[in-house]
Amino acid sequence: MAGPLIILAEMGQADFAWLNGLRREHFPPERNRVPAHLTLFHAVAPSAEDEARRRLAKAARSRAPDARIDGVMNLGRGAALRVFSDGLAIVRGDLADAFHGLLTAQDMAPWRPHITIQNKADPDAARALVEHLRTTIDPRPLKIAGLQLIRYADGDWEPLGRWAFSG
Repeated sequence: MAGPLIILAEMGQADFAWLNGLRREHFPPERNRVPAHLTLFHAVAPSAEDEARRRLAKAARSRAPDARIDGVMNLGRGAALRVFSDGLAIVRGDLADAFHGLLTAQDMAPWRPHITIQNKADPDAARALVEHLRTTIDPRPLKIAGLQLIRYADGDWEPLGRWAFSG
């Protein structure tokens, strides 16, 4: 049986390199199986793959949404950088409407866009990283380059497609 589909907002190369470097530095290495990412949907039904491809291609015909890193989130046992983007929220809302009935409870809940830098770490180490990031990370623009479709496969990700914003 095919694994669930994951839909990501693709970051620009420079932002991805910076964020993935932070993730490699702080994420427990034995658990760090995927690169830095900005998730729109965690688990869309695999039966929606063709529809997802059509919807992502259509969404990418528009102008890339403005976005910014807008603070630090304490995940309890980790840290993330909060992302703010009205435009990306609209893209996600349109996709959520299209996939109504095919989404998990997690994906139907209010969206809290973020990029996880550390997770499943010692709580003291996580608190220290949150405080460090709060003093060293200022709000800054985040380039959103496109949309990605991924299949979850036993903890690994299988890339299925990428659509660059072109509008």
